[in-house]
Amino acid sequence: CNVRRACRYLKLSESSYYYREKEVAPYQIKLRKRIIHLSWEFPRYGYRRIRALLDRESWRVSRKLVQRVRREEGLKVKMKPPKRRRQGKSTELPTTATHPNHVWSWDFVMDRTDDGRPIKILTLIDEYTKEALAIVPARRIRSNDVIDIFADVMIERGIPAHIRSDNGPEFTARALRQWLGRLGVTTLFIEPGSPWENGFIESFNGKLRDEFLNETVFSSLAEARVLLAEWRRDYNEQRPHSRLGWLTPSEFTDRSRLSKQWPSGAALPEGSAPIDITSIAKQGNHAVETLPK
Repeated sequence: CNVRRACRYLKLSESSYYYREKEVAPYQIKLRKRIIHLSWEFPRYGYRRIRALLDRESWRVSRKLVQRVRREEGLKVKMKPPKRRRQGKSTELPTTATHPNHVWSWDFVMDRTDDGRPIKILTLIDEYTKEALAIVPARRIRSNDVIDIFADVMIERGIPAHIRSDNGPEFTARALRQWLGRLGVTTLFIEPGSPWENGFIESFNGKLRDEFLNETVFSSLAEARVLLAEWRRDYNEQRPHSRLGWLTPSEFTDRSRLSKQWPSGAALPEGSAPIDITSIAKQGNHAVETLPK
């Protein structure tokens, strides 16, 4: 009776007085800690990608639980301001990647070491598998350096059919275009001032900037090389990609090999390239060295 009177006086229901908080299962405690740990380890990952990582670790978790835990812990990713869209219909390039080694894209990203000196980072991806084929930082990257980087990647991965880029001087260098021509690689240049036509590499560079470069300070160029190599390995082997059905690029590449989507002319790691890329690379570097300055 006293409880009933007190509840009436306080305008509360009796069930609220008798309510006892339920004990949280140990599994739920461990799951919550894991969600928080992954959110701190990957601060720019959204709840969908965090849930995909949990699924890969065999955790049974719903989308709403991941959202609720991150919201309660203040781990929600701050949204980027909306970008201004181009008015009108964009011009599309005729070539779209339909299999591995069909179209590669490359570009440069700029950063600095803590002493203020610039770093130029060359990024190269496969548009079909979304795999990062190369991330190479240097103080300066010239045509002969690009040829060396491309030759190393092609010896391991094979020769692509096309390479897409913008119209920067590094991409339009005569020696590089001649070297690619000898390999039978078609160069695809986007319209000037139209970065949306090279959306795959622009998206990759945005992820590199948002998830790694903005969170990291390099003390030296050597440190940048080591950390970028580690990030590239994690990107290819651990980071689930939404456009690949939440597979990692490496897993999607392996499935492409098993499903025989890999073109017969491409050189797989366990095979040999049908063209002597190394000798052509030397010829390309020689052509660069003999060009008039």
